[in-house]
Amino acid sequence: MIKTLFIIAWLMLCAAFTTWTVLAIWFQSHLSQTFRFGIMIAVACIFFAYAATWFLYRQNTYAMWSANIIFVGMCAIVLAWWGTMKPSLNRDWAADVEHTVTADVQGGTITFRNVRDFTWNADNSFVSNWKSETYDLNELNSVDVLLSYWTHPAIAHTLISFGFSDGRHLVFSAEIRKKKGQEFSSVGGFFRSFELAMIAAEESDIVYLRTNVRKERVYRYAIDVERDLMQAMLLQYVEKANDLAKNPAFYNTMTSNCTTVVFDLVRLLEPQFPFDYRVLLSGYLPEFLYDNDLLENTELPFSEIHRKALLSPVGAVERDRFSGAIRLPAGAM
Repeated sequence: MIKTLFIIAWLMLCAAFTTWTVLAIWFQSHLSQTFRFGIMIAVACIFFAYAATWFLYRQNTYAMWSANIIFVGMCAIVLAWWGTMKPSLNRDWAADVEHTVTADVQGGTITFRNVRDFTWNADNSFVSNWKSETYDLNELNSVDVLLSYWTHPAIAHTLISFGFSDGRHLVFSAEIRKKKGQEFSSVGGFFRSFELAMIAAEESDIVYLRTNVRKERVYRYAIDVERDLMQAMLLQYVEKANDLAKNPAFYNTMTSNCTTVVFDLVRLLEPQFPFDYRVLLSGYLPEFLYDNDLLENTELPFSEIHRKALLSPVGAVERDRFSGAIRLPAGAM
């Protein structure tokens, strides 16, 4: 009985590795579809033959040795192939992630290069504009977390908006860096299909895109932290952006995404900051922040804060007034 359970457990582990291998091959879109199908079928056949050997010929020493050598050899080849995959800074990138932000810090002044300031149209087309902007770190006076939902309530894209006393806001977003013609896939994000990009953008670009063009549900939560922590957070973003611009990294749906990047940066500042499943299920991040007294107005029930956080699509308004418009109380426009 124990031997049978061991065999079943071992074959389940082998089946999981085989499934992972098949998906890893499928999501390597630079390979031709015919080639991918052929390799996937070969991998599946090797596994089924291996499983059949365990059930039908496990008393045959020669058959078992041969099957083990073939399957382990396949695993070694797959892992060696996986290890050859390296992230890159030089691909034919999609226009909205063609550049990533970098910054120079001189005393209390930060100059950002490649700040995205696109004008988006209703059909998802855009007028491209990349620019440089300079900010005074001492004028930083707010940090907002924005969550953008498009499917399940557990899944959201996380953005961090830094506000300055002159009314400007700069939004940071850790995003997949798609190549031209490539589509986003959350499953593909487990299989090194995309690089990780740090985008800094105007709210009238990156928030408007989600509220008005994609029609996503976007919520804005004001963070209640001291100014020195706000400044430290921004400087951590600068460091992360500059590092990614020199040392590319893969996006990973679970471990290196829009929310885990935020959490990792906060952990650098506050090593004791607690981990929580809501860091991975980013749609529930606001409740996590509320429970840790990091949101403004925590004397209110979370349901009330959540209701007020929803942003309505902003109609015809000048781009330089967009940030103010989304912060007006509902019905004030």
